[in-house]
Amino acid sequence: MARSLRKELAAGPVAGLLAFLDLWRRIVVDTDFRAGCPVLALSIEEPPTDETPAALLAAAEVFEEREGLLAASLREHGAAPEQAAQLATLVVAAVEGTVARCAGPSAAPNRSTGRPSGYGG
Repeated sequence: MARSLRKELAAGPVAGLLAFLDLWRRIVVDTDFRAGCPVLALSIEEPPTDETPAALLAAAEVFEEREGLLAASLREHGAAPEQAAQLATLVVAAVEGTVARCAGPSAAPNRSTGRPSGYGG
């Protein structure tokens, strides 16, 4: 997914994010709403011990990579570093939540997240 996100962000943060959401929409719809994000699935599992399992650490790294890619694209297109980091975190959380919500089964959450009301993009 990071490779795909990186490729799509080459067109800019808005175009890249919309393409990334479209990729997830296709995955969810093409699997009859059975597919989800395995990284999200790992990250919400409660650890069986007080130690943080390696899988949970790996999931956190994946989210951080996605946020970093998006934040870098936002900075390259004029966003201040702190604003870019905050927005990237919000967007990654929204995308992950959207993928989880598509289990409805409906792609409507994906469409709503990708094109918020009042946004002209």
